[in-house]
Amino acid sequence: VQLQAFGGGLVQAGGSLRLSCAASGRTFSNYAVGWFRQAPGREREFVAAISRYGGSTIYADSVKGRFTISRDNAKNTMYLQMNSLKPDDTAAYYCSAGLTHSKYSYTYGYWGQGTQVIVSS
Repeated sequence: VQLQAFGGGLVQAGGSLRLSCAASGRTFSNYAVGWFRQAPGREREFVAAISRYGGSTIYADSVKGRFTISRDNAKNTMYLQMNSLKPDDTAAYYCSAGLTHSKYSYTYGYWGQGTQVIVSS
């Protein structure tokens, strides 16, 4: 499955952004999907994941209550709604697909290119 993320940008602290990730090539609902992020000089970290049909979600503690992951299998698209953004959320955000929704990057076999999010203070 091919993934393409978009929707990043520059936003002030406290603002909101919605990232999207469009999938193509294989049946989207066959895959759990997740978002990871990587800030300069830091390792890639888990953000959120959602099961194949959206019945289960998991979040990193740092974004819980502020970010919401969702998916629309009819549109082959996943989303990450980010509210109350903080400067620490600045990073390149990557969407991913795998056989199970987890917080571990090694469980995802497919990755999109990053979309940059910059949160100014």
